[in-house]
Amino acid sequence: MKQATAILSFDTPGRGLCDITRTIADWHRETGIGEGLLTLLCRHTSASLLIQENAAREVRGDIVDWLDRMAPEGRHYAHDDEGPDDMPAHLKATLTGVNLSIPVIGGRLALGTWQGIYLAEHRRAPHRRQVALHLIGT
Repeated sequence: MKQATAILSFDTPGRGLCDITRTIADWHRETGIGEGLLTLLCRHTSASLLIQENAAREVRGDIVDWLDRMAPEGRHYAHDDEGPDDMPAHLKATLTGVNLSIPVIGGRLALGTWQGIYLAEHRRAPHRRQVALHLIGT
């Protein structure tokens, strides 16, 4: 059994879904592990990880719009230390999650045909985000 770990950094342009699939897949290939389980952790409380549609860009926009409706900005939050988008960003990360587990089968991430890995930035401003990776297998 082998293991590989890394912490990768990604620059986000502000609110939206950033496709990180290729970077994750490239890292995986470098490990040489062909069968196993990859675990990802977003190391932030106002950003998250999703596996979602990778073909139609409209899906990403619809998800961001839906999250904005579920956790709108406003003065109704007690926590606003970093501005009006701070608490809604925490709620959006709670709704979407910060962990993913992806099987590795036959030397590839076992994603479906139309699936991609996305780092969801829930803040308006650009940020540098970190994702921790742990791969265990053979």
